[in-house]
Amino acid sequence: MESPCTLICSIDMKTGFCFGCGRTRDEIGAWTLYSAQQRHDIMATLPARLDTLDRKPRRETRRTRMARERVGE
Repeated sequence: MESPCTLICSIDMKTGFCFGCGRTRDEIGAWTLYSAQQRHDIMATLPARLDTLDRKPRRETRRTRMARERVGE
């Protein structure tokens, strides 16, 4: 199943969008219940949503941490 998740999973309280993927909490929670077309339609709106975010989360993402730990092995 296609997903826009980037493993950041931090919601902007001002817009309600995830800093990583741009989805709302409701969309994230119901993602597996949507049809392929519904997921495609939502994903088409995500770049514009991400452009509305004023700041990025300060914490290190899981993906970044895992990559950093792999390099340190």
